[in-house]
Amino acid sequence: MIWRIDIIPKEEESFSELASQIKDLGIETKGDVLFRKSYIIEADLDQKDIHTIASFALVDPVFENYTISKGIFEKEPQPNEIIITYNPGVCDTVALSLEKAIKDLSLSVKNVRTARFYKFSGLDLSQIKYLAPKLLYNPLIEHILEYQKVKDLATLDEFSGKDYQFKLKKIPILDANEQRLNQISKDGCLSLNLEEMKIAKDYFKGLGRDPTDCELETIATLWSEHCAHKTFRGLIEYEERDQESKVVKKETINNILKNTVMKATEQINSSDCVSVFSDNSGVVKFDEDFNICFKVETHNHPSSLEPYGGSSTGIGGVIRDVLGTGRSAKPFASIDVFCFSPWDISYKELPEGILHPKRVIKGVVGGVRDYGNRMGIPTIAGAVLFDKRFLGNPLVYCGTLGVMPKERSFKKVVSGDVIVLCGAKTGRDGIHGATFSSQELDEQTVYLTSAVQIGNAIEEKKLTEAILRAADNDLFSAITDCGAGGISSAITELASEHGAEVYLDKVPLKYRGLSYTEIWISESQERMVFFTKEDNLDKLREIFDEEDVEMAVVGKVTDTNKLILHYENNKVTELDMDFIFNIPRLKKKAVWISKKEEDVKVKVKNNYNEDLKSLLSSPNISPKDWIVREYDHEVQAGSVVKSVLGIQKVGLSDAAVSRPNLKSKKCAAVGVGINPFYSDIDPYWMAACSIDEALRNVVCVGARLDKTYILDNFSWGSPEDEKILADLVRASYACYDFATYFGTPFISGKDSLYNEYVVKDKRIAIPGTLLISAVSVIDNWQNTLTSYFKKGENLIYLVGLTKPELGASEYFRKLGVSGGLVPKVDRATARKIFDCVSSAINNGLVVSCHDLSEGGLAVGLAEMSIGSGLGANVFLSEVDKSGKMLDHEVLFSESPTRFLVEVEKDKKDIFEKGLNGLPLGLIGCVAKDKKIIVHNKTNQEVINLSLEEFESSYISSFKEFR
Repeated sequence: MIWRIDIIPKEEESFSELASQIKDLGIETKGDVLFRKSYIIEADLDQKDIHTIASFALVDPVFENYTISKGIFEKEPQPNEIIITYNPGVCDTVALSLEKAIKDLSLSVKNVRTARFYKFSGLDLSQIKYLAPKLLYNPLIEHILEYQKVKDLATLDEFSGKDYQFKLKKIPILDANEQRLNQISKDGCLSLNLEEMKIAKDYFKGLGRDPTDCELETIATLWSEHCAHKTFRGLIEYEERDQESKVVKKETINNILKNTVMKATEQINSSDCVSVFSDNSGVVKFDEDFNICFKVETHNHPSSLEPYGGSSTGIGGVIRDVLGTGRSAKPFASIDVFCFSPWDISYKELPEGILHPKRVIKGVVGGVRDYGNRMGIPTIAGAVLFDKRFLGNPLVYCGTLGVMPKERSFKKVVSGDVIVLCGAKTGRDGIHGATFSSQELDEQTVYLTSAVQIGNAIEEKKLTEAILRAADNDLFSAITDCGAGGISSAITELASEHGAEVYLDKVPLKYRGLSYTEIWISESQERMVFFTKEDNLDKLREIFDEEDVEMAVVGKVTDTNKLILHYENNKVTELDMDFIFNIPRLKKKAVWISKKEEDVKVKVKNNYNEDLKSLLSSPNISPKDWIVREYDHEVQAGSVVKSVLGIQKVGLSDAAVSRPNLKSKKCAAVGVGINPFYSDIDPYWMAACSIDEALRNVVCVGARLDKTYILDNFSWGSPEDEKILADLVRASYACYDFATYFGTPFISGKDSLYNEYVVKDKRIAIPGTLLISAVSVIDNWQNTLTSYFKKGENLIYLVGLTKPELGASEYFRKLGVSGGLVPKVDRATARKIFDCVSSAINNGLVVSCHDLSEGGLAVGLAEMSIGSGLGANVFLSEVDKSGKMLDHEVLFSESPTRFLVEVEKDKKDIFEKGLNGLPLGLIGCVAKDKKIIVHNKTNQEVINLSLEEFESSYISSFKEFR
């Protein structure tokens, strides 16, 4: 029998925000919206038992009532009523939790689904069906229940699937011509090009047979751009041309990743790098007993289709990366960085298939918030940027740090070990996720429902506890997470030097009906694979049973150097490991045409009050505290320098500081650098400035460069475009040049390519975007700094060289000015500035420090003031001692490697002595009154604003999100 329970609030909630969004669609609401949560249960239970479930597991009697009805629909719904539920096969996390709660009540059910009931006053069904997919549900994972289709359902088999009848499927490629090979790749969402399909064809021709579908899917997954990084590891014919298209440089780059990012780390040769570029995350020394690891991932394509699910599985996946590093690290902190389109776009202007930016923003933030908070892992740092080119592809970066005993830093794969799959059961979630994310989106690919995953943080929390307990008891020798490609990549990569035999029918399933291939490539979340000795299984089962986590032996490690898969005693795959990992080398061409940089001058003003207020209200500068406050950044008790700080509590920190081991004084500082706008002029300097910014951020809280390590995350458009690929090459060159210059090794990284959206032959490509994440080990957490002013009459210094570098700056973009000089890192002084500022902070000479980035000096002063409630008196003549720069250039230049430093008067001489010979200006002092007053070189006041005035502008942008 099927029962439905509706939860009814005793006081109906106001849905004014929803009414406003409906109005945005051009529909006038004429009344209220009624909303209820519904639970659909299939069980051989009587009404009394259903009342027990409702009253003990679902309803809060103080605020809610409930109703019970038989069947999904007791009667035909009114034309203004709809019920929304998940599509068959989509993970319903609340339903899974309810099943567990019902079991705890000593009751048994066959199936549980959740649903949402809406009733609209004054709207007809056609209006509701128009607005619902835009505002209420995502057709990729949900649908409206149709009364005529489900009114007589006796079971919920629609959601649990039908039994799968085995049939070996072979793909006829031996006799396929080139056109047919391309079609096979396209139809199967394999993302293999013609050359790769021919290589596969030749391999199977040598075997004298066609491949099975599972074999071809395995090759596609392991050869995908997402898994194999083919562009970075391939051959690139690179040319640089001058403005007359004359070739001035030509070279063939063999594996640009190895020759830039990895080469920098090898050349720096830091003894503190424990494991880099060889595991799920980079590992560095922390103290005598522990190491820390760090990984940042992207989840761009999934988040553009289903923002909440995409971002939640992004953070869930990178947590598992850390959990699967070495022989398991404990996650202790997370970061996130988002790039969105501005949300002031009408629904009518949205290209087909694209979700509205408001929905994307709220969904992405909500996904990271809920997953991280439920996992009990603090989200401590990040950034958010806006540009209209992210409309088709928002960027979602999620990172996690972990800590592990140093003896657990490496894996050991042994032939004869059994292969254990643990965690959530396997469904159709994320099938073709790896290959799907290796191509650009268009009107068709956005409807690939199987590529979307839904995460379950509670399941991962239990899995984490079980894995860490097993690790503490040394019960496995190697472990990895099931990320892109699911167990197909996890098992194959872990056993790549040995061989593996896997029994796919041993994999626990969420529901019936999965084929052997679907089981193999499913990207269902919250799963991990580990290798262990058979003697450990009893102890492992005891731990996993206590943590209520599923585990199953699904195969064994062999010494055959082959991947062999079985399903119900049928061999469905037999591939040579050497062939799988002999990934074809792509050959691509990249052409960079140099641009002539010109110093663009704009109109000089007598007063820049309004300009500063305008910049402070820019979405790229305005504080994202409304996001940060949704995250728990205090859990685990390690927070030292917090994301939100200052007396006024709207100031944001340059970097966050956390203590992974509360018994140690040592701590980890985390900061990020990102500015895709500079790519519009030159991606080389964009990358250089991103590195500089990440380092500035950690130095501001007390870090030293010799204990700092960085990660790269490239998000780019299609590398098939010669210009876009050339941009990527230049950014990579900068990574090598400036990592070696600063002596900060890369320890991990990731690339996400094909971030483009094609609709009706119009291509929306993201700007070349490089996120640099920095982690630094600081000896004593008590010596760390914050970035807001501390005391009136303290001195304010600007350390670093200010130049008229406003190309692609926030100021120029606000004015609509293109061109200008792109900010450049000054190799003559940058490293010395970092070292001297670090030394001054560690010697107790500095009471606050803030880096200058977006908006330059004027914005930096305002941010330090807002965090403290104190003002400042500043003189621009001490910034530009040559007197040649214009007022707006000094105020809003975004020259890198610059710090605002607050120093007590009695430390003046010793502080200045420590920075002797470097660009340094005593530009003013902290003021007790709540005003910022800035004087130009002729002593005129070019800025005179009260704290109340500019703080009001600062917090104005995100009112509808707060």
